[in-house]
Amino acid sequence: MAETRKRCSMSRDPTLSLAPELPSPPPIGSQLTLLPSPGYHLQASVPGLGVAVGEGLSWRISSPIQALEAVNKRLRELYPESEDLFDIVLVTNNHAQVGVRLINSINHYDLFIERFCMTGGNSPICYLKAYHTNLYLSADAEKVQEAIDEGIAAATIFSPSRDVAVSQSQLRVAFDGDAVLFSDESERIVKAHGLDSFFEHEKAHENKPLAQGPLKGFLEALGRLQKKFYSKGLRLECPIRTYLVTARSAASSGARALKTLRSWGLETDEALFLAGAPKGPLLEKIRPHIFFDDQMFHVAGAQEMGTVAAHVPYGVAQTPRRTTPTKQAPSAQ
Repeated sequence: MAETRKRCSMSRDPTLSLAPELPSPPPIGSQLTLLPSPGYHLQASVPGLGVAVGEGLSWRISSPIQALEAVNKRLRELYPESEDLFDIVLVTNNHAQVGVRLINSINHYDLFIERFCMTGGNSPICYLKAYHTNLYLSADAEKVQEAIDEGIAAATIFSPSRDVAVSQSQLRVAFDGDAVLFSDESERIVKAHGLDSFFEHEKAHENKPLAQGPLKGFLEALGRLQKKFYSKGLRLECPIRTYLVTARSAASSGARALKTLRSWGLETDEALFLAGAPKGPLLEKIRPHIFFDDQMFHVAGAQEMGTVAAHVPYGVAQTPRRTTPTKQAPSAQ
């Protein structure tokens, strides 16, 4: 018993080497970022690091990273000389002395994370462009807004209300359309003039692509990796799958969304037009590793169904801003 107490005490000392079998939980305020090296510079964070403990921590970190590592494994098999792989960077505003605790936890969960960025109390946002960041995720809504204001794609992570098993062999990413992949042009029409004007506007502008939204570049980076599998005849076996999950109606406003993606040379594997219906039940079937939406109503609905949801603080729906998901009546988009 005395020996056990001694080893546990050592695990709290940031100056000592820690045994992998005695991990210390990562400190509050950490985010986990992911980016493919040097080709795509895709950066995203895995939810839960630093705010979850015990089994919850293991689930939130391990599931998405295992899916990413499965993608890397397949890419190495197909392209042994390529460096276009997901790389993982741990970004935290904690002091460098907590690094040993982080290393110990990472080793305990058998995760491959080699890059750390520990800013000692300073905001990490100033480092994101140096990392060529395409996506920054954090539980800190203020830091996310900082990133958005700097022109960096970002979203605030919200943990699900219950744990749901997700694929460990296929990375699944679901996106809302307006104010996420696309600009908030259409949402502004709805709020200013109502649904009837919106439908008329979309019909009149069906062949005019929407302007890009904050996460267009993230979808583009995923698409480039997908094409590496497609070129080997592995479209159906691709370990990355993307989804458009939008409140738009297919017949009245869906064509413009699909034509916009086509004009960018992009696509999603699945497109789900819900015509204002709740998104949570479909997300429960998809079981994505992460779902992006600009409206807290849909974030809350995803949470209830066990989906890790990320709020994108962009566009007209952010006035006034909210920092916690609250059930409220959704807008049409």
